[in-house]
Amino acid sequence: MPALAVTSHLLYLHGFRSSPQSFKARLLHAWLQRHAPAVAWCCPQLPPSPRRAWELMLASMRGWPVHSMAVLGSSLGGFYATALAEHAGCRAVVLNPAVQPARDLVPYVGEQTAYHDPAAHFQFKAEYIDDLRALTPARLRHPDRYAAVIAKGDELLDWREMSARYAGARIKLLEGSDHALSDFEQHLEFVLAFLDLLPAPR
Repeated sequence: MPALAVTSHLLYLHGFRSSPQSFKARLLHAWLQRHAPAVAWCCPQLPPSPRRAWELMLASMRGWPVHSMAVLGSSLGGFYATALAEHAGCRAVVLNPAVQPARDLVPYVGEQTAYHDPAAHFQFKAEYIDDLRALTPARLRHPDRYAAVIAKGDELLDWREMSARYAGARIKLLEGSDHALSDFEQHLEFVLAFLDLLPAPR
């Protein structure tokens, strides 16, 4: 595989119950539009079914150059980003990534509401747990191709488990913050630097 190059294509994967309206996705996309408009951007609405989500993600990045594409995901999207990076061999950025969603999402089996549209309901089926288990990578073959923003203040996921999972990656460990990374703007430079997208200093 060629050496990783400046990111030319970026796939953003939102978390469980979230959507492309995620403020992190919108913030990153706005930055790219202003400073790196040539970067191809894709942020699909992921279906609740992990199997269908996987098919959509693969279709979204079909034909992209592996050496210059990257996938970025938050929470469950971070889990998916990891599975995709292991599958494709590309670079990945994960934000408070779910490490064991097949374990953690069991209590959510049943009817759920969409975070950005509480009037929208969907079914998270028991069979999806097995699908998540099947997608879980055994290990990270190239930890150096990952960057992770992990908050000790995450109220949903254990920062120790996340840190252990991404040992060897470029990790930004936050003393506080929260699961949503409400202060994401403060960490945008870390993400962009890893993707080689920051403008060269004058």
